[in-house]
Amino acid sequence: MRESVEDDNVFQIGKEKFHKSQHWGYCNNVAMLLGEDKPGIGGEPLPGQKLKPEYSVFPKGMGSDAPAWVAFDKQVLSFDAYFEEEVPDKNQELYRIRHCKIYFYLEDDTIQVTEPQVKNSGIPQGTIVRRHRIPLPPPHEDQFYTIHHFNINIEVIFYGRRYKIINCDQFTKNFLRKMGVRLNPPADRPDDPYTKKRQQILESMNPLRPYERIDTLKQFLEHDGEVLRFFCVWDDPESMFHDPRELVLRYYLSDDTVDIKEIMPVNSGRDAVPLFLRRDKLPKYAPTGLYQPGTITSRTVLNVFGKLVGNRGRYILDNRKTGAVHQEFYRDSDLKIGAVINVWGRKIILCDCDEFTKEYYRTKYGIEDFTPVTYKAPPPPKPEKTFPPYTGFGSEEDSLCSCMGLLLKRPKKDVKKFMEKDRSGMESNTLRFLAKLVTDSPIDKDRKFIISYFLSDDTISVFEQVQQNTGILGGKFLERGRIKEPGQELFKSEPSNYFKAQDLFVGARVCFHGHNFLLVDADEYTMNYMEKHANEFSKADIDIVFKKLKDKAEPHSREIRQVFAAADPAHSKVIEYEPFRNLIASITDGAFSEHEIMTLARYYRVREEYEMDLHFLLAVAQEQLKKNSFDSFEQLSAVFIYNDREKRGVLPHEMCRTICKSFKLPLSDDDLQDLLTIFGNEAAHSILC
Repeated sequence: MRESVEDDNVFQIGKEKFHKSQHWGYCNNVAMLLGEDKPGIGGEPLPGQKLKPEYSVFPKGMGSDAPAWVAFDKQVLSFDAYFEEEVPDKNQELYRIRHCKIYFYLEDDTIQVTEPQVKNSGIPQGTIVRRHRIPLPPPHEDQFYTIHHFNINIEVIFYGRRYKIINCDQFTKNFLRKMGVRLNPPADRPDDPYTKKRQQILESMNPLRPYERIDTLKQFLEHDGEVLRFFCVWDDPESMFHDPRELVLRYYLSDDTVDIKEIMPVNSGRDAVPLFLRRDKLPKYAPTGLYQPGTITSRTVLNVFGKLVGNRGRYILDNRKTGAVHQEFYRDSDLKIGAVINVWGRKIILCDCDEFTKEYYRTKYGIEDFTPVTYKAPPPPKPEKTFPPYTGFGSEEDSLCSCMGLLLKRPKKDVKKFMEKDRSGMESNTLRFLAKLVTDSPIDKDRKFIISYFLSDDTISVFEQVQQNTGILGGKFLERGRIKEPGQELFKSEPSNYFKAQDLFVGARVCFHGHNFLLVDADEYTMNYMEKHANEFSKADIDIVFKKLKDKAEPHSREIRQVFAAADPAHSKVIEYEPFRNLIASITDGAFSEHEIMTLARYYRVREEYEMDLHFLLAVAQEQLKKNSFDSFEQLSAVFIYNDREKRGVLPHEMCRTICKSFKLPLSDDDLQDLLTIFGNEAAHSILC
C-alpha cells in the first residue's frame, strides 16, 4: 500500500513538472515528436510554442531554402567580453577583471564561453560555459538566447553571471549589419587592478644575479634547416706529396656555426674521419695563445666592493662590457667564392658553392658573379684500351670476353632484339632473296639459291633449289651463321664487320666465303617489310628514290614523255614492267639498282582487284589457328567487348586490327587485311559471334 502511494506521489510530481516546463513532444523548445508548426486542440498554440508569421520581413526569393544546420555550418560569431569576480578575504584585491570570449554558433543557437590562458594567474582557465543553448534570465527562463540578444557594449547574463560585451570581430559585425542590427560603438577594455599592480612591481624589480637576455630564437626559427655549402681546397704545404685536400664547408644560418668535412678520394691512404672541423663558431684569426677558461664569456660582471667587506664581493652586470675580450667570428658576409679563410692556422680557399647558396647571396647581397675557382688540374686522358689480336680459336666475341676480366663470361646476346625480331605467328622476320652465282662456269650459271637473312640474330643461311637433270644435289649450301664481310684481316685486334640486313637488296653482289652471289629477286614479305621500315632500308625508301630520280631525269623530261607515249599506243596510261625498267635504267645510266627500280614500279603499280572467297579465307584462318594452338578466344572476346563502349557490336577497322596484333594472332598481314576488308565495319561483330 505504501509503495503505491509513493508511486502516485512521484507521478504527481512529474506531472506537475511536465505542465510547468513544456508540453508533450518538446524538449528545450525543440520539437521531438510533433511538427513544430502544428497547433494544439482547437487551433490554439501550445504552451511555449512560437508560430512562424505568415509573412516574412524579407522579400520573397531571398536567402536559401537549406536548413540552418546546413546554411550556417561552421559559422560562429565571436564577441570579446569580460566579467567582474569578487575576491573575498583578500586585502590585495577586492575584485578581479577576467577577460573571455563568447562564441555564438549560428547553426543551432548554442553559446560557449572560454577564457584565454594567462601565465601565472593561479586560476583554472579555459572553458567557463560549455557549448549549449543558454536560457534567458528570469522571468523569461522558458526562452533561450538568440542572435537578436547580442550587440556591442551591452550586458548579457549567463546563469547569474553578468558579462559585458566590448567588441567583436569583423565577420560578426558584417553578419549583424546584414541582420539589420545597429551596432553600438565598442567599449574600452578595463585592466585588472591587481594584474597591473603586479606588472609594475615586476618592472621595478632588479634581478638578484646579473642577467642579460640574449635572444637567438628568432634567428633559429627563420633559418632552421638552411645551410650554405662551399666547396673548398686546402693546399697543405707540409704534406709529403703537396696534393690539395678537398673540403666541404657548411655554414649554418640558424646559429652562425661552421663545420668542415673532408672529401676522401679513393685509395688516398688517409684515415677517414667524420669531420675535419666539428661544428662551432669559427674565429676570424687564430689566437696567439690559448685563453684560460672563463676569459671569453658572453657577459661581464664587476666586483663593486672588491675585498672591503670581508671575503664576500658584490657583483653587478657590466652593460658596457669593460675589459671584455672581444673575438670576431666568420659570418655569411665574409664567405664568398675566391675568399681565403683562416681555419685555425690553415689557409682554405673557397672555390665553388651549391645552387641554394648562390640564390641566397643573389637575394640578400645582390651578388651575380659566381665564377668557380679552378683548383684541379685537368684529368689525364684515359689510355686507350687495346686488345691482343684474334688467335683463331673460337669466335671473336668469345676470345674478346676472355680479355675483359679474370672471370670468363660468355658473350652477351641482344635479348631485346631477339624478342622483337623473333618469329611470331605469321611474322617470320626473315628476308629471303633469290640469288645466282657470279661465275663463268656454264654448269654453275643456272644454279639458283635462296638466301635467308634472320633479323633476330643477323645470321644468314643459303639453300640451293633442286633442279632436275643438272647433276647437282640441292639442299643446304651454307650453314646458318654470321658471315664476315670479305677483304678483312683475319688476325686483328678490332672486331670484324659482318653482313647486315641493309647490305642485302635486289641487284646487290655479295661474297659468302669466296662464293659471289647476285641477288636477282625477293619474295613479297621481304619487299613489304623493307618498304614498311624504309628508314632502315634506303633502297626501299620511295622519298629517297624520288629525289635521286629527279636529279637524273629532270634534264630529259621531254624525251621521257616521248618514250612513255611510244610505249602506250592505246593511251591506257599503263606500261609494262620491262619497258619501264629499261627506260629508268637508260635514264639513270646504271645509277639505280634493281631494288630501287622495283620500289618505284611497286609504288605506281596497278593493284589488281580480285574477288576474295570468304569460305576459303575462313578455312585458311582456322587452319592456322589450329596449327599454332591459339586458344585465347575468351580473352580476345573480352577485349572486344571492353572496347565496344557504346554496346553496338561494331568496332572500327583499325581498332580490330590493333587488337588482333596485340594478341599475336597467327595470321599473315594479307589474310588479316582480307578478312577485315570482307567484313567491313562488322568485323568485330563477326569475330564476337
